[in-house]
Amino acid sequence: MLRNLLTTAMEEQYAIFRKFPNLELATELKELLENHNIPCLLGDNVPSVDVTFSGNTLQHEVEVRIPQEDFETATKLLEKNAKNIINEIDRDYYLFDFTNEELYEILLKSDEWSAFDYTLAQNILLERGKPVDESLLNSLKNERLKDLAAPEGNQKPWIIAGYVFSFLGGFLGLIIGYFLWTSKKVLPNGQKVYSYAQKDRKHGKYIFYIGLILIPLALLIRVFLEF
Repeated sequence: MLRNLLTTAMEEQYAIFRKFPNLELATELKELLENHNIPCLLGDNVPSVDVTFSGNTLQHEVEVRIPQEDFETATKLLEKNAKNIINEIDRDYYLFDFTNEELYEILLKSDEWSAFDYTLAQNILLERGKPVDESLLNSLKNERLKDLAAPEGNQKPWIIAGYVFSFLGGFLGLIIGYFLWTSKKVLPNGQKVYSYAQKDRKHGKYIFYIGLILIPLALLIRVFLEF
């Protein structure tokens, strides 16, 4: 039990750095990071209840987790590694057909692209005489972080459902309330922020405690009625 608690505590200190559709790709990144003294953990991602709140579909992925303080170092490592092979790429690679606007979008949404594509997009823009410098890249990263840190949209349907299930003494209400209240997401820089707006989280807290009180009461009533 102590070992499990220590493992859980260790995992909580790590944040998701990258996700891959298979173990092979994740293992390659893990080896690269560990060769540069960046501690790393692999794990299957198991979508939580709040995933459905934002409309995402369930998808099995392998997560690569590292300490938050190593995110910047790891990102620079991947970009450096990409630069080492960028001159070997064929000119028929699909990014060469992208418009300048599409390439700038890659720079903005670097978290949705590989380090190689991110680095290549910069090179292509520079070849075309377009401005790309450290100031621009940092500005785009900050803009992206601000967008991703914004709370998820209106959760009114889930809030209503949570109250209904909690007042009925159902465990589903308890679960909905808990995730509305506590759910967090990881930004590309490793920072963890709450997934939902403060007012929605407040409702989640109320739903959770209502369920916490009424579920045992509902169970007692059912037991009493059976006698």
